Amino acid sequence: MPDPQTLTAPEMPPLLPANDPATPLAAVNADGAARICVIANAASGRNSHDAEAITRAMAVFGDRAELRYWSTDTDIAEDVERALRDGFDTIVAAGGDGTVMAIASAMMGKDAAMAVLPLGTFNYFARGLGLPEDPEAAARLILQGGHHRIAVATVNGQVFLNNASLGVYPSILKERETTYARFGRHRIAAYWSVVKTFLRFQRPMQVVLTADGVETRLRSPLIFVARSAYQLDFFGLKGGDAISNDAFALFVARDRGRAGLFRLAWRLIRRQLRPGDGLELIRARDITISTRQKSPLIAFDGEKGRMRSPLTFKIETEALTIIAPENPIPEAEGTAPGDHSG
Repeated sequence: MPDPQTLTAPEMPPLLPANDPATPLAAVNADGAARICVIANAASGRNSHDAEAITRAMAVFGDRAELRYWSTDTDIAEDVERALRDGFDTIVAAGGDGTVMAIASAMMGKDAAMAVLPLGTFNYFARGLGLPEDPEAAARLILQGGHHRIAVATVNGQVFLNNASLGVYPSILKERETTYARFGRHRIAAYWSVVKTFLRFQRPMQVVLTADGVETRLRSPLIFVARSAYQLDFFGLKGGDAISNDAFALFVARDRGRAGLFRLAWRLIRRQLRPGDGLELIRARDITISTRQKSPLIAFDGEKGRMRSPLTFKIETEALTIIAPENPIPEAEGTAPGDHSG
């Protein structure tokens, strides 16, 4: 495989210098056709909307592609390794940001390339690459795209592509999951999860934050570590320049009491954060966060779990080969992440 160009993900455009074209997917193998393994969450196969999208994309990929499903009960890394052993040189993650994150983690350091077929709801990473949500159009762009080596963020070794956070937001996600399980996935249930989290959230976190060697002790109800310039732009927040320079955009919410916390949580759940909403921006490449809690709850790309403190955030340079279109498709007018179900 020719040496790929180094880029920062997921702020991709402009993709290529005029004098340095990327290698088209069709030219990867000597016979002009790469072997493609499309890996989708088993839940997508049971979702009629996702199943139809996958079928349409597979028709574009043709005979060179094979579809495989994985279950969240199994280790996705084993499925990726099996596909690579079977001779596939391109792995397509079919799903939303959570699925893409899981497969990207398994693809770290591999010689094979990874691509994304956007499904699910938000698709911040795919949108940052300039991929459309129409499955046939996305599949065609994957076939025509170039290979690019990108930097990937990790927290305690866990890959994340868009953001990681601790404090009130992971608590909201946890409460929302419980509420959905009981009452179904309704907008009012999502709002109720915010109210319940607010009522139970006792006090801001006390943390020791070290950013590029500078140590600060602070109290905050929310710390948000961003790696998606596209997502920041959607929220109207600054920090995209840090991401372009292979660094983090770290947002620390100021402690403004319970009323301030409620306003912040409400804007979080409604995706209406704006500059000046009590958030301090710190640009840093190396971040360590020590909490009083031994294993704080942390959210990453919509998933959540507990991790051992201290939390160490790193940028792994040139860690992942991604396929991205040479001419990204601009976001459709009037369309915003989250407007599509899946």
